[in-house]
Amino acid sequence: MTGLRRRVFAVWRETLSLSWPVAVQETLSTLMRTVDIIVTGLFSPAAVAAVGIADLYAQIPMRIGSGLGAGAIALSSQDTGRDAEVTRDRAITQAIGIGFLVGLPLIVVGYFLADSAMAILGAESEVVRLGGLYLMVIFAAAPMRIVGLTSSRAFQGTGDTVTPMYINAGSNAANIVLSVVLGLGIGMAPTLGILGVGLATAISRTGEAVAFVLAILSDRSDLSFVRSADPTVMYQLVTVAVPNVAEGMTTSVASYPFNALLLVFGTEVIAGYHIARRIYHQTTGPLYRSYSVAASIIVGQTLGEGDADRARFSGLAITAFGVMTLGTAGIVLFGIVEPLTSIFSNDPEATRHAAAFTRVYGIMLFFVGVFFPAAGALRGASDTKTPFYARLTGTFCFMLAFSYVTSIVLGYGLVGVYAGMILTYVWWAGVVLAGFLWGDWAGKAESMMTERSISSN
Repeated sequence: MTGLRRRVFAVWRETLSLSWPVAVQETLSTLMRTVDIIVTGLFSPAAVAAVGIADLYAQIPMRIGSGLGAGAIALSSQDTGRDAEVTRDRAITQAIGIGFLVGLPLIVVGYFLADSAMAILGAESEVVRLGGLYLMVIFAAAPMRIVGLTSSRAFQGTGDTVTPMYINAGSNAANIVLSVVLGLGIGMAPTLGILGVGLATAISRTGEAVAFVLAILSDRSDLSFVRSADPTVMYQLVTVAVPNVAEGMTTSVASYPFNALLLVFGTEVIAGYHIARRIYHQTTGPLYRSYSVAASIIVGQTLGEGDADRARFSGLAITAFGVMTLGTAGIVLFGIVEPLTSIFSNDPEATRHAAAFTRVYGIMLFFVGVFFPAAGALRGASDTKTPFYARLTGTFCFMLAFSYVTSIVLGYGLVGVYAGMILTYVWWAGVVLAGFLWGDWAGKAESMMTERSISSN
């Protein structure tokens, strides 16, 4: 075995060691959402569309938590690599505190504006009624959702991907059980329908946040809460988090007009899209998300140790691993689409469109295998701007503009939408790979670590 192969396999082994707990965690998270879709699919296509559209807004607390989590994992991984526990604990304390405070206004938004948020996309009245009820309950737990996501990334940055797995597993298991019991009225529970599905999510996310806080306070964790607020750490945390929040929000904001575009073709089309999207997230989301997290940890800790060349090599090796495994998954997904789509709906028109969208996702997975590991590596180095630029330009140029022009103006229908979706991921992958190959992310990370060292003295 050559030296190069040994180095590559060593990175792959480390990636698998870090990523399998994250993959389990993400599998259960996506399974929870999949169960929600299956349960609501037993009600009507309108219920599926309502949950799918409401989830576009429910992504707001998720995006905020992921953004603050990106800051937490970048700073905690780098500081773990250089044994700087003081600045690491300041970063995670401030990230969790900011997340909780930012989530509070969303409770008010959900209570007063949930129906209006659904109606603005042009959904029919039943979809608005069901989706508004679901969204109001989901937003009630927004602060806890953000705290849970931020805490999970803080643990992962230290190399501990097992603790978040256990906590998230318990939370999602509770969510799955409660969705079935409260949604369908199993046993002595009332049949609450879509309200029960929303309550299940709110209860489980609250329990998850509490569990993470207790884990940090316990003696078993290397992390701890600190009272002192370091302005340098806070500035860096926000600097890293804001582009990541903006990156996620770019996709979420673009999803509104994109879903409105799909609604032009009918409720069955948008139901099929959300079924396919759920299949894509359930079958492959655990892989690409875990690779992204592993890349952030490995690159961040390696930079903390002062080895930029090894960090660069590791990022490229993880990206190659992502292309290989996710590309294979895309081929498999393409071939078994009919049995998968039939699980989610008994409406023949909805399942027909779901099969078509699922095949599109299968093609996209080759480029997903590039984007997520490379973007994760950049985030580990505190560069969240490059992935943001990739998503911003790709999403609005291709997913929205290209899809609209080809499908509506030029009259190609859903074929134009399919092409726009694929080109979006091609662009994302190209931009982040170029940023990782030629960007000065290593120098930026070194500069930020130096600033934190000075501020802690």
